[in-house]
Amino acid sequence: MERKTRGNVLNQVTNGKQFRFPSVSQGTRPARHCKTSFGARDFGGFQDCFFRDRPMDTARIAVVGAGVVGLSTAVCISKLVPQCSVTIISDKFTPDTTSDVAAGMLIPHTYPDTPIHTQKQWFRETFNHLFAIANSAEAGDAGVHLVSGWQIFQSTPTEEVPFWADVVLGFRRMTEAELKKFPQYVFGQAFTTLKCECPAYLPWLEKRIKGSGGWTLTRRIDDLWELHPSFDIVVNCSGLGSRQLAGDSKIFPVRGQVLQVQAPWVEHFIRDGSGLTYIYPGMSHVTLGGTRQKGDWNLSPDAENSREILSRCCALEPSLHGACNIREKVGLRPYRPGVRLQTELLARDGQRMPVVHHYGHGSGGISVHWGTALEAARLVSECVRALRTPIPKSKL
Repeated sequence: MERKTRGNVLNQVTNGKQFRFPSVSQGTRPARHCKTSFGARDFGGFQDCFFRDRPMDTARIAVVGAGVVGLSTAVCISKLVPQCSVTIISDKFTPDTTSDVAAGMLIPHTYPDTPIHTQKQWFRETFNHLFAIANSAEAGDAGVHLVSGWQIFQSTPTEEVPFWADVVLGFRRMTEAELKKFPQYVFGQAFTTLKCECPAYLPWLEKRIKGSGGWTLTRRIDDLWELHPSFDIVVNCSGLGSRQLAGDSKIFPVRGQVLQVQAPWVEHFIRDGSGLTYIYPGMSHVTLGGTRQKGDWNLSPDAENSREILSRCCALEPSLHGACNIREKVGLRPYRPGVRLQTELLARDGQRMPVVHHYGHGSGGISVHWGTALEAARLVSECVRALRTPIPKSKL
């Protein structure tokens, strides 16, 4: 059994001395991953080494959090924001993040506080991004592939055609012949979507970040101000860590337990319309789920949960009675009524630090991560422009 640490609580970089960029003409140095254990006084010297070859007008950006949201945001910033250095800071990197437990199916979760047209844009941008990867030579390394299957309902849903129906491939109503496979269900939808397997996708994203000159730093953060003045802009992708780092009481854990089994004969996904029971075939195993336990911080697998999950999934696909090599996984979804995508200007002792918040995706993070990352990168770009805009002198 595998256990993960609580939530997405992040790393700690203590305040160091303010450093200056030397005037250099060469390009940036290759990226690397640093694990640090020194104290506040030592961090200033480390920073001198850390940014030694950065041009003087480079915007120093720290991304706090190394799950799928943090890493995708870092990639988008590197692509969209000119003359910046990106450092990802977290106490947990893959394979020890919440994202590593996620099943990774692109079937959107609905956020009550977010307009549907915005959610659809996020999903479409994410689907298009991953579809391009699935159709490339990078598909295997990135862990992205197409998968077809059924979403089934015990009663006809209010919305027979969801808002995302024209984004996935081949969406249609299931035939009566198909529904005979599921005698307890009266309505269903058939479509092809994408599966993004984070144990492969996260290292793939890290590789792109480092290839563009970015850095990864293993540290725990208890206060975003610890990153000032070493960084010009902070991007908060800390998930559940935002309860502490952003003082956000709206975000809370929704515990999810899944089983990973060997059942290579299962080739189509099956998802109960409630989203509670699902069978998702992947590249190396089939994921069976799940649970949705609000406010539960327990990261230890529960044997009764496992028995219930297996029983429910076997009722949908009886051949799973022959599954073997069962592994239990637990993750805490960072749930919030709406994703927080917002710029905040923190102020303390006459100092200011712009923070872009990007968290609260709940169970829908994989489905919209690239779309929300693009939006977060645009907010960062606005902050960079503001930093580079001279303050006009008063005429008085």
